[in-house]
Amino acid sequence: MKSNGANEYIVIKALEDGVNVIGLTRGADTRFHHSEKLDKGEVLIAQFTEHTSAIKIRGKASLQTSHGEVESDSKR
Repeated sequence: MKSNGANEYIVIKALEDGVNVIGLTRGADTRFHHSEKLDKGEVLIAQFTEHTSAIKIRGKASLQTSHGEVESDSKR
């Protein structure tokens, strides 16, 4: 994957039911602006944009970025 700052992608694969993916805005006040709930096996490809500065993952998921792979822990 090519790293391109604000246009960087992240691949999220849910390893359990009910994984929450939450997009956070950039600017003076950080706010939630979008959320998705994934079930086991579902994959979401998200992109950092001029509006999205951070992505929060709640639940057990596999994450792939241009910086490598990481796995989040279960929410239980």
